[in-house]
Amino acid sequence: MSAGSRPVAMAGNRSGVRAVSPGKMAEEGVLDHSASGPQPSGANDPATIAPLALDRDDRSSSEPGIIEPGRALALVDFSPPSVSTGERLIRLAYRVGIPGSMLSAPMGKKSRTRLLATVNNTLPGNRTAGTAIRAGHFLVHGSRTPVAQVDYSGAARLTPPLEKLVHSFAWLSDLEACAPREQGAPVAERILLAWLQANPKLPSRPGKGPAWSLGNAGMRLMAWLVHAPLVLAGEKSVRTRTLAHINDTARWLDRHVGRAEDRLAEVAGWCGIIAAGLLLAEGRPRRLYGEAGLLRALGELVGDDGGVLSRSPLAQMEAIALLVRLRNCYQATRRDPPPACERVVELLLPPLLALVHGDGGLGSWQGGWAVEATELDALVKASGVRTRPLRDVRQWGYQRVVAHKSILQFDAAPPPMPAQARCGCASTLAFELSHGVHRLVVNCGGAAAAGGIVPIRLEQGLRATAAHSTLTLDDANSTAILLNGGIGSGVNEVAVDRKTLPQDNGRVATRLEGNHNGYVSRYGLTHQRILILRDDGSELRGEDLLVPAGRKGKRGKVSFAIRFHLGPDVDVSLTADGQGAGLALPDGSFWQFRSGTNGEGSEVTVEDSLWVDGQGRPQATQQIVIQGLLSRGGGNFGWVLKKMN
Repeated sequence: MSAGSRPVAMAGNRSGVRAVSPGKMAEEGVLDHSASGPQPSGANDPATIAPLALDRDDRSSSEPGIIEPGRALALVDFSPPSVSTGERLIRLAYRVGIPGSMLSAPMGKKSRTRLLATVNNTLPGNRTAGTAIRAGHFLVHGSRTPVAQVDYSGAARLTPPLEKLVHSFAWLSDLEACAPREQGAPVAERILLAWLQANPKLPSRPGKGPAWSLGNAGMRLMAWLVHAPLVLAGEKSVRTRTLAHINDTARWLDRHVGRAEDRLAEVAGWCGIIAAGLLLAEGRPRRLYGEAGLLRALGELVGDDGGVLSRSPLAQMEAIALLVRLRNCYQATRRDPPPACERVVELLLPPLLALVHGDGGLGSWQGGWAVEATELDALVKASGVRTRPLRDVRQWGYQRVVAHKSILQFDAAPPPMPAQARCGCASTLAFELSHGVHRLVVNCGGAAAAGGIVPIRLEQGLRATAAHSTLTLDDANSTAILLNGGIGSGVNEVAVDRKTLPQDNGRVATRLEGNHNGYVSRYGLTHQRILILRDDGSELRGEDLLVPAGRKGKRGKVSFAIRFHLGPDVDVSLTADGQGAGLALPDGSFWQFRSGTNGEGSEVTVEDSLWVDGQGRPQATQQIVIQGLLSRGGGNFGWVLKKMN
């Protein structure tokens, strides 16, 4: 990776983080790490700490064509593509401001703005959303907004999801997916003309309204070029005006792409520049300039193991989609993309697949919702990459354990750095658990969908520690949650240990242990969590420990709550003794939850919760909560979730 991204990535995305754990992946695919951090009482008790099982579905195989995940790209992979001396001079000249027309044909006549090819878009949009646009509404996460009532100038701010959809022109993919070109083109033209009328001139700098963020501008330029048959199918005057705006936007991006709001927005800007260089006349200098800039930006966006440094699965999907659409532009002009771009796509997919549950959808992490299997499958198919979920977890930070029909996901890293966070969440040491196609324990998720049916006022609450299945002290966040997706101080050090050891019954189990320092400055306590999943997936044992950070614990008491947000299909009822709950699933299976806490006055309750589904819509659910008081000298709280025969 680039020099700028290595220290952050190796530190788990926040400075001061200890290296997760030493050791290399064994040939059979098992990670064996030495323990770090304080050991809890009873650490050698096999009833408390079970060893770690192999991820059966993730084992290595010799099957040809499967890309091995977890590879770090060599530093040279993010260097500018190898070009001739003449092309290198052209790229340098274009970068210092010499017009592309002069470099392409210094003695010739300037060509008129025109497209050189038609792009075959391999990444389809949403048919339902496209049908809604034809009916006169933008459909965003279940919320309908009349097209005629949208202020395209940005003077009246829209909700963030709608704002991005409108100004990035991502809706063109949806429109293309729901109707033939001759039916969709008039609709696209009406919206395009309204947008052009509201944005007749390009601003002097980025950030002047939502239309002119670098991310939206780059995605908009690429959308216009990829879906040119929709936006250029009208009268000649409209085509001329649209082509002029495409050309002006490309020049504007040339000048301002280095001032993007974040790394993913910069990647979107570079992708737009390259697409224009490929598909507009006299674009060779712009393409050469864009390819060098894109590879530098990718080096700053992606960690050594392929996870984007924002740790957001939505950002991971957006980066893959940008590169897939850029590949489509190369193919339209019968060119091959730089090999490094293809390798980045190969690198991005394994971390994303590590967050897939048994129903084929994603877990709810860092503002994301439970993206549905159909949408994820379409992205994987368009990428053309065959790979396995990431197992050698470093910067991405999400541990994955597969045990028969059960899948456990564990957040074992600090939140992203403030400069990289888009919807940063205080989710350290939270987990999700699914069995078959049913999700048992989840996080609320969906902060990035706030503004659809999810009210915008819930955005910060959905990013809070209490919205995740982990422990909170005194209803405080382990990391501060700020406005506009920002992250403040809190967790900056996480240690994690993963092991596989045999159990007495001849089976094995997966043991994950992590701790973080998010509550040290306020309460003098380190949160340590141990999760033990049997290899048949029928039992998850957990223990949450609060360990004094100094030699002497502080005096007094503090309230605690350990939350287990339940999936939408789970029917829960408390046991008669008040120390457990029964969980019934639609497939007829029954799970039992039991608590064994030693905190003063601790109790198990069932409370209301919500979960944001695969389309970004809130669903009413419930949560199991272990809560009470504990001494600031520390304590430990055990629990078990077991499938009953």
